[in-house]
Amino acid sequence: MSKLFKVVLNTVPRPVLIKLSYWVKPFFKYLLRGSKYTDPIDGKSFSKFLPYGYIKQRENVLSPSTLSLERHRLLWLYLKNETDFFSKDFKVLHFAPEQAFYKRFRKLKNLEYTTTDLNSPLADVKADICDLPFKENEFDFILCNHVLEHIPDDNRAMQELYRVLKPGGTAILQIPQDLNRKNTFEDNSITDREERERIFGQYDHVRIYGRDYFDKLRNIGFKVEEVDYTKQLSTETIDKYRLAKGEVIPVCYKN
Repeated sequence: MSKLFKVVLNTVPRPVLIKLSYWVKPFFKYLLRGSKYTDPIDGKSFSKFLPYGYIKQRENVLSPSTLSLERHRLLWLYLKNETDFFSKDFKVLHFAPEQAFYKRFRKLKNLEYTTTDLNSPLADVKADICDLPFKENEFDFILCNHVLEHIPDDNRAMQELYRVLKPGGTAILQIPQDLNRKNTFEDNSITDREERERIFGQYDHVRIYGRDYFDKLRNIGFKVEEVDYTKQLSTETIDKYRLAKGEVIPVCYKN
């Protein structure tokens, strides 16, 4: 199954994958029914989760019900337990909306919820993150997760995120990050698809972020909290929810 998932991820365009996933979810939910692992987003339990990964497959990480990965489940727990995202009136901008969140956030009566992306079929507004069609200081809350590693001019994208966020607002800007690497690495001369997959972990990534990512955000103007929420969870909870221990959530504020 791991090899099949790897082939599908590397050959099927992302918008098509999103549409196909609605058809295959019921099959996997039935096949993997059980009680060992739980998806905290919908509370459903399974005997195991599915594998996922473009190059190296991570076993037991993709929820059969919500199609959430480790980062989605960690973010859900953080938003639910540590913020008033689910109760306070917020105007929210969500980039490249994940299926695990999209319908659930749309149903929340307290949110004025807008999604945006260039290609996603779930986007309300088709837009370039480097040139957003929104007013300055428009949104209370921004979610932009695993997007910036795809953007050649990430500084410009960060500036736009800062521009449209209200003073006092919150932006959660998750990225795939190598915390063992001090400096971010990028090399535009690497154009071969397989070589990009090998070096950057995915064919459409343009960099590997290091620990300096947080300072890049601070240089834009954000106040940044480096939140390792797994430190507040037991080992048993981390395993039950299939989280990545030590993953840092970049929680950013506009002063």
